[in-house]
Amino acid sequence: MLVKSYAAAVQGISATVVTVEVNCSKGIQFFLVGLPDVAVRESHERIISALQVCGYKFPRNRIVINMAPADIRKEGASYDLPLAVGILAAAGQIDPSALPGLLMMGELSMDGTLQPIKGALPIAIKAREAGFRGFILPRQNAREAAVVSGLEVYGASTLKEVLEFVDGKRALPPTVIDTRELFQERQRLFDHDFSDVRGQENVKRAMEVAAAGGHNLIMVGPPGSGKSMLAKRLPTILPPFTLQESLETTKIHSVAGKISGGASLMARRPFRSPHHTISNVAMVGGGTFPQPGEISLAHNGVLFLDELPEFNRSVLEVMRQPLEDRQIHISRARFSVEYPAGFMLVASMNPCPCGYYNHPDRPCLCPPGAVRKYMNRVSGPLLDRIDIQVEIVPVPFEKISGRQPSEPSAAIRERVVKARAIQQERFAAHDGIHCNAQMSARLLRQYAVPDASGLSILETAMRRLCLSARAYDRILKVARTIADLEASERVEVRHLAEAIQYRSLDRENWGA
Repeated sequence: MLVKSYAAAVQGISATVVTVEVNCSKGIQFFLVGLPDVAVRESHERIISALQVCGYKFPRNRIVINMAPADIRKEGASYDLPLAVGILAAAGQIDPSALPGLLMMGELSMDGTLQPIKGALPIAIKAREAGFRGFILPRQNAREAAVVSGLEVYGASTLKEVLEFVDGKRALPPTVIDTRELFQERQRLFDHDFSDVRGQENVKRAMEVAAAGGHNLIMVGPPGSGKSMLAKRLPTILPPFTLQESLETTKIHSVAGKISGGASLMARRPFRSPHHTISNVAMVGGGTFPQPGEISLAHNGVLFLDELPEFNRSVLEVMRQPLEDRQIHISRARFSVEYPAGFMLVASMNPCPCGYYNHPDRPCLCPPGAVRKYMNRVSGPLLDRIDIQVEIVPVPFEKISGRQPSEPSAAIRERVVKARAIQQERFAAHDGIHCNAQMSARLLRQYAVPDASGLSILETAMRRLCLSARAYDRILKVARTIADLEASERVEVRHLAEAIQYRSLDRENWGA
């Protein structure tokens, strides 16, 4: 008897429907074809044990299973459930009539319990697109998949529950969640707030400008000056997730298996902070079994690189292309996948090896040339992609011990949201452009043209501060954002003057 059950294969952050064709006939052999990997081939032993514990018998017949399309590699143990259901249906032990409308995924334990899977959300989206009525998966992943409307999501705990449901002997209640209500509830819950920060007004202003325009930011200062503390609070002032951004980000984390049990949509922008010993593959993604890297897990959020010069030079260099293109292409001999990588880069570093170059109180103990050598660990092309470069100094005791509350994140975020709304309206006709940091040279000439006074101050800055030519466009982009924060249609002199201050690390004047 030939029976078909349905599963899915995840490639990148998208899924492809896999048809599990099971033919049960006279004989005693077992064949599994269709490019399965080792984990899929090992399902035979898990299925036999799970069926025995659940009170079913593995058929003693010749079983041939084909997983189509056969040119797509099937990876992982999450195919156990559709394989087990297909085998019993082909053997006539359960009614196969319900299978055409159901897509199933789940890893089986030896006792028949279902283990969580990766990629539940993109699989659910594909199931709806393909016209399936329902999606059966482990109960731990049910809320994650239930954010997809128009699809009945059934969470099950054991193989027996699934078999009885397919056979019409048990009812599985579909998992239903109010996506928008859940999204709104969790959107403003943060563990950190800018009201906890004492002093550092210039750095907080720089972070507000960076958040308003989507600019990359680097903070340079001595140990203990608050660089990491400030970076952790940056997500609290970024514009709230849109539902589309949340779905896109959740898909990436779902494929990577980063969605905790019982969770559904991500409501807060991600904040990723990898250690400086990270490898190239862990940063950009890939591997034998391709997975998203840190730059993709930070999509629509913040990638924070603490102690930037300590990162391997090659790790930093592989980020140059994703910073421009906002996506990463992983190409190998047997596969090619694409992951989104639209992140905001925030970095921090000491100014020199001893950490006290330009410190107001402590002398720098580094030998001549050490500051420039330390800075050269970060390449010019990478630094060129960081719009805002700000120095940070230790907070004096008077401000640390002061009782006057600082401005909360909610107030800063309100200004950021208004500035982003101006940019959304400005770039509505330009696909792929959402904020000032993404402007091309042509858009700069259209929307960030300084007047005669502005050109004069720019020329003076370029000459006196020895600013490089590549700093010119960056200054105009940041100035445009500062103008947006003031709801100014024109880029004025004061906006340019502030933007020029954010070029502290330009190669020609730093560490000289």
